[in-house]
Amino acid sequence: MIIVTGADGYVGWPVLLKLAEEFPDERIVGIDNFARRKWVEEIGSVSAIPVLSPCERKKRLNESYGNVSLMEGDLTHRKTVETFIRVYQPDTIIHLAAQPSAPYSQISWDKAVYTQYNNNVSTLNLLWALKENNLTETHFISATTTGVYGAPEYPIPEGFFEIEYRGRRDLVPHPHMAGSFYHMSKCNDINNMWLAHRQWGLNISDVRVAIVTGATTEEARDELSTRFDFDFYFGVVTHRFCAQALIGYPITVYGKGLQGKPFVTLEDCVESFVELAKRDGKGFEVYNQTIGAVRIVDLAEMIRDAAMEEIGLEVEIRHVPNPRVEREDHEMLIENDNFKKLMGRLRDLKGAIRDIFSTLEGRKKVIEAYRDRFLPKDLLGGK
Repeated sequence: MIIVTGADGYVGWPVLLKLAEEFPDERIVGIDNFARRKWVEEIGSVSAIPVLSPCERKKRLNESYGNVSLMEGDLTHRKTVETFIRVYQPDTIIHLAAQPSAPYSQISWDKAVYTQYNNNVSTLNLLWALKENNLTETHFISATTTGVYGAPEYPIPEGFFEIEYRGRRDLVPHPHMAGSFYHMSKCNDINNMWLAHRQWGLNISDVRVAIVTGATTEEARDELSTRFDFDFYFGVVTHRFCAQALIGYPITVYGKGLQGKPFVTLEDCVESFVELAKRDGKGFEVYNQTIGAVRIVDLAEMIRDAAMEEIGLEVEIRHVPNPRVEREDHEMLIENDNFKKLMGRLRDLKGAIRDIFSTLEGRKKVIEAYRDRFLPKDLLGGK
């Protein structure tokens, strides 16, 4: 039996659908409080791709798959978590529920506190519910983020760091150097999962997710599409750049754009969670879920070239002041051996970018109507 948290989300929805295809004889339950829809509405934006209402999604799941259900629930509520863990006794949990936006977490005191409460209490409730129900053999697969590593000068390992100090050596968890209150919430999750593993023997796969790029998967398309955000707060950089290019808006690079960022395609992101669900947990394992780092200015050029090839549109690249506190020349060398062994073959960004242009081409009017959401107000400059 498999539980997917955050099952209404950008990644969670296609994970739920792919699990239904890959595990036809397994009971699969998705849970979500549907808050992502409210957050995006709150900051004045929409998904570029229309998504079914929660009720319609539940109906379509029942029509298409006999082994999957989607239920509403808030993981910060202890009784909710206690009840569904006790009732379903899951063999596997894929924990994708979170407030996932660094910019949103930085808006205000309230948003920072909300992000950490929502993310950390949800994870703690799940860990404790497994312990209290004697489900220590359950494979707990959790999405954290490569953002916990910060911007060190050395190559970033997968989770653990061998150190030597005063003649002694040890293998220790990599230090956390988060750059936002969202990223810090994931540092806290990692610390709590590591503690739960050491104290209770929980089997945990910590998947440190990079910047996920893409509009569709084989299962999540057409009426069963996942959401696609392109605003400053919830739209990742690739999605903002593609949306900007699609309507002829300048591709807005923060600062010099020399900072390297890790990326992964939506298809590989989804597939890796499903592959892990096929395995039993083995202790505490970390996967840097990325194909590697790409400089932002190189990404902008890649998308500019794709815009010409895919839609015949010449687009300007414009550098704007960087609203984020970060080093703009950080190369970001990141190891991903565990992830490559899990996947075998990794897809490149160019295919995901073509998928975005193809999927969004009929949605230009929606993007145009919300073009003021591309940048925070102080950077709009009258655009």
